[in-house]
This record gives sequence, structure tokens and C-alpha cells, in this order.
Amino acid sequence: MNIQAPTTTTPLRTRMIADMTARNLGPASQASHLRACKRFAAWLRRSPDTATPDEVKDFQQHLIESGMSICTRNQTMTGVKFLFRVTLRRHDLVAEIFHLREPDRVPLVLSKEEVKRILAMAPNLKARVMLSLAYGCGLRASEVVGLKVGNIDSAQKIIRIVQSKGRKDRNVMLPSDILGQLRDWWKQRPTGQDKNVPAPERRLFPGYRGKHLSSRQLSRLFLEAARAAGITKRVTLHTLRHSFATHLLERGVDIRVIQALLGHSKLTTTARYARVATGMIAAVGSPLDDLTPRKRKKGKKGSS
Repeated sequence: MNIQAPTTTTPLRTRMIADMTARNLGPASQASHLRACKRFAAWLRRSPDTATPDEVKDFQQHLIESGMSICTRNQTMTGVKFLFRVTLRRHDLVAEIFHLREPDRVPLVLSKEEVKRILAMAPNLKARVMLSLAYGCGLRASEVVGLKVGNIDSAQKIIRIVQSKGRKDRNVMLPSDILGQLRDWWKQRPTGQDKNVPAPERRLFPGYRGKHLSSRQLSRLFLEAARAAGITKRVTLHTLRHSFATHLLERGVDIRVIQALLGHSKLTTTARYARVATGMIAAVGSPLDDLTPRKRKKGKKGSS
């Protein structure tokens, strides 16, 4: 579904939306780019097509001084760059845009006991099922809330994730425990939105007005359960996905299998979990051990 221009849109906005649609950018990317250009226009106080190279430099400095995170700052400039490069063909402005390198941080991971406590403190069955899917299958928040009946293949014990991040499809496992929870939830699931909707297209977690539950609502449910479980770490719902990957790696699952389950394009993205797999790290022998000869155990008297 493409982002439609509002009735009061400017010709420049209309052109940019057409350019993004022609290049098959997804709704989230289009919304992000439009937000970025709106921010730039608000700072500039006039149309972005009148910007000068010096103003592009000053805007970037403004973003840095405003305390904006590096990730958000880079995301903003990516949207502005699309406007300059594709829609306006202003390569002199594109040349002034630079991206900052983000700190390479180790993902925060929960222990298995902490995950167990969080799931136990879920406020209701729906929340428990959704959080179990996030951890037990390594799903993103948007993937959990967007699940439809047709995505669940109980015969093959898999869940089909359709056109997720990067417009990619993938399959993940369907644990027996989660299948049982889904069947319990199906008995309680509200059916008000099912009328005239084919069975495979029905939402597993319906929200309001024909839409599914939002990712933000699911995040709130997670934080509520984490607080109730006594978790003091600065966790987010995505921490469950990090924990899923790390715990699989510690169990000896091949990293390329984990890459496929997570839907990562690059193996290097998945490989970062090796830095937080504490079980694997603790099992690695230190070269210091080789410097100290091990004492030979004395055998019993009379033994040969």
C-alpha cells in the first residue's frame, strides 16, 4: 500500500511521493523520508528546493547540536538526500550531506530465567501469546501484530512471515507450546472483524476498525510485564529478539540458520550475537591455562 498524498499537498511533495513509489519504497520508508523533508522545510522556513549548500551544512549542525541521536540524525539526512538526489536533481546539495558513524554497541540480552519471568507476568493470555511469539520465534513487533490466520501452518510447524522488513518473506519455527497457546487464544479471540473476511486473511490479534493491534501497544504490554517481573535492565520488546538469537547460538545452532530465521541479509549482522553469547564465551579456554602445567592426579595404590 503506497502513501497517498493529502489534498493540501504541495507539488514538490507530490513529485517526491511519485519518485518513491516508482522506486518501490515501502510505506514506512516513504513516511520516514517525508517526515525528514518536513523537518528540513520547517527549519529552513521555506521550500527545500530553494536551499543552498551552506544551509544544508547548517541544518546538519543543527541536528547534532539539538541532541538528536546519531541513528535519527542519519535517518533524517537519508530522507533529505533522496529529495535532493532523485526529485530535485541537486547534486551540489547532495555533496554536502554526510553520515555519522554509529557506536558499535553490544545488544542487550536477557537470561532464560528473566524471559521466563516476563512471560509469567504477562497481564493476559493475548499478551503472553504475543510475547511468546516475539521470543520463541524471534519476531519483530510489526511481525507479531501483523500475523494472520493464513500465516500459521500447523501441519508443517512453521509460521510464514510475509513481506517483512526489506520486503522479504521467510519461515520460522512454530513451537508446540506456542501452537497450544494460539489455540487457546483462538477460543477467546474477538470475532467482530471477521465478517466478510476470508479465513486466511483474518487478523490473529485484531485491534480497532479493522486494523491489527499496534506495535506500540505490544511494546507497552512488554514493558508492563518486565516491570512486574522485576527486570531493571533498560530493555525493549526488541530485546526478546536479541535474546532468541543469542540463546540459539549458545545451544549450538548454526549461525547461518539463525541468519535465515531472523531474516538478516548479511551474516555480519547475525554474527554480533556471538559477542553476547555468555555461555560460548565462558567455555572458551584462555591461553593462560597453557602456561600453567596441570597437576597430574595421583592414581590409587596398586593401580597400573
